[in-house]
Amino acid sequence: MVVFRIRNVHKRKYSLVVCLCIVGFIMYRYLSVSASTGRRRMSRRVGLNANTSQFTLEGEPFRIIGGAIHYFRVPWAYWRDRLLKMKACGLNTVTTYVPWSLHQPQKELFNFQTQLDLEAFLNLAFELGMWVILCPGPYISSELDLGGLPSWLLRDDKMKLRTTYAGFSEAVNVYFNKLIPKLVPLQFKKGGPIIAVQVENAYGSFAKDDSYLSFIKEALQTRGMTELLLTSDSCDTLKSGSVNGVVRTLKLQKLNQRNIQDLNSLQPNSPTMIMDYWTGWYDAWGELHHILPPEDMVSTVREVLRRGMSVSLYMFHGGSSFGFMSGALADPTYKALVPSYDYDAPLSESGEYTPKYHLLRDLLSRYSNGEPFPDMPTLHYREAYEPAIMYQHLSLWDALSFTPEPFKSHRPVSMENLPVNSNNGQSYGYTLYETTITTGGLLKSGDNVRDRALIFVDKIYIGLFKRQNLELAIPDGQGKRTLSLLVENCGRVHQGRDLDKQHKGLVGDILLNNIPLRDFTIYSLDMKPGFIDSLHQAPWKTLSINPSFPGFFMGKLFVYGYPCDTFVKLPGWEKGVVFINGLNLGRYWSIGPQQALYLPGPFLNSGINQVIVFEEQEGDYKVQFEDMPDLGMAADIQ
Repeated sequence: MVVFRIRNVHKRKYSLVVCLCIVGFIMYRYLSVSASTGRRRMSRRVGLNANTSQFTLEGEPFRIIGGAIHYFRVPWAYWRDRLLKMKACGLNTVTTYVPWSLHQPQKELFNFQTQLDLEAFLNLAFELGMWVILCPGPYISSELDLGGLPSWLLRDDKMKLRTTYAGFSEAVNVYFNKLIPKLVPLQFKKGGPIIAVQVENAYGSFAKDDSYLSFIKEALQTRGMTELLLTSDSCDTLKSGSVNGVVRTLKLQKLNQRNIQDLNSLQPNSPTMIMDYWTGWYDAWGELHHILPPEDMVSTVREVLRRGMSVSLYMFHGGSSFGFMSGALADPTYKALVPSYDYDAPLSESGEYTPKYHLLRDLLSRYSNGEPFPDMPTLHYREAYEPAIMYQHLSLWDALSFTPEPFKSHRPVSMENLPVNSNNGQSYGYTLYETTITTGGLLKSGDNVRDRALIFVDKIYIGLFKRQNLELAIPDGQGKRTLSLLVENCGRVHQGRDLDKQHKGLVGDILLNNIPLRDFTIYSLDMKPGFIDSLHQAPWKTLSINPSFPGFFMGKLFVYGYPCDTFVKLPGWEKGVVFINGLNLGRYWSIGPQQALYLPGPFLNSGINQVIVFEEQEGDYKVQFEDMPDLGMAADIQ
């Protein structure tokens, strides 16, 4: 540190000297950083190579010991923490997927800021000494709604997703024109961290278009992606998911000698890599929490390493599917996924060390050539805050004036085809359909409700439509009455061959006494931050003993000092959505398995925090905050 002592000098001269010193110091720092960066980012001639039975990197033998972290599922304030914990476990490579649906929520709108600043995440990984395998899609699965594809693609009634159909390929080209130029400078041979790029994801299980993978490969290469290309498929779909000139890798949870032999027979004299070794599994509403015993995971990784193979753990750290990000299962029956993406991974949803982490770190230390691992970062403190008492209430009906202008339609219109969001349709949330009836009788959904609908007559709840409940009795009444259907998109399926059929809302006619209902007024309730913020101007009422449902409930969480991680628990509430300071934390549902939502400290303010709960049917009027997760009753993965 330089200290300047200037005495008896005119004030102007003093200012000039100080300015010159500051400018000189800044230039010194700039030149020093530039020189350092130049050394670190100098161009390399040879990247990751797979021309022998072992990978080489810059001509030297290299084994990938990697793990997956999704930047979009981790608060950006915690990116460094999670990557440091990965490095301290002995991993050398981070695998991450790129969600098209989040980066291009509308045709004309792209988002690569803050939480979605992919370049910042990759640069941070590089700064911390990690290599990167990038999975840019366009389809990524990852248990996201529609597998990470944007829902506005479904506005084309002839759409054929994951094919070379013109409507899809043109949209991919527009997206890649924005995405890929951001990634090209971050490749290994240009001095960056990206050593390999995955071509699409698990296409072998879909395989509707023989030329599709070639199209994606060319789309990457013509835009400047020159690093090693990979495909990744399950054991029984390796052949149908491959493309010439691209290295095949495996997805699996149990190591089977036959699977390895099948892979090696398809590409002899090439490295063997498990691109996705599943360390756990995801959870669906109404099921149990899936776990894979730590000893099972470690024994498989041990065998992989003993055989000299490369591996990437899916997931190393799962994180959370905040908001309405979660996908769904279609087979054998429809089931929506929970917000937690803990995945029973080595690093928990909130970044805690698990028994898997410690066992894995011990195992990998034997393959470190005697080099010690970095110290394990200190864990973040978790807090059990005082409950937030709900003191104000706003009925759904009173909130409708804060939604976009309602749309009039003779027939039902699906979410995706509504003229909202600059004519990109509605992606997530709820849609309210209202029409007039003059009689009671039998209401039939004909399986046209996707996925769940609360039914009201003159704002009085009378029943529920879901996929297993297709009929409902409407009570008789006099004169004209308003029939309302509040339909929730619980999540589009993230995999399977029916991705094109994932329209939500009312996707066909609803019959009353076998006559189709007509002349609807349709409200879009996607519950974006702008809508939640606008509710400040709504006519909230002091919470009474018998509030109406569905409705919004408001309370306050007080945080003294530095905000800490916590878990939101809602005993006595039935089903709905939690918003903290306007951010959609995710769905809750009493059927479980998940019983608490992870609330990261960076989402909170020191002092007063606003808590809003949208509840469909029943509420307890207080929200609890605990210092421990609750993912529900667990069951071993079969």
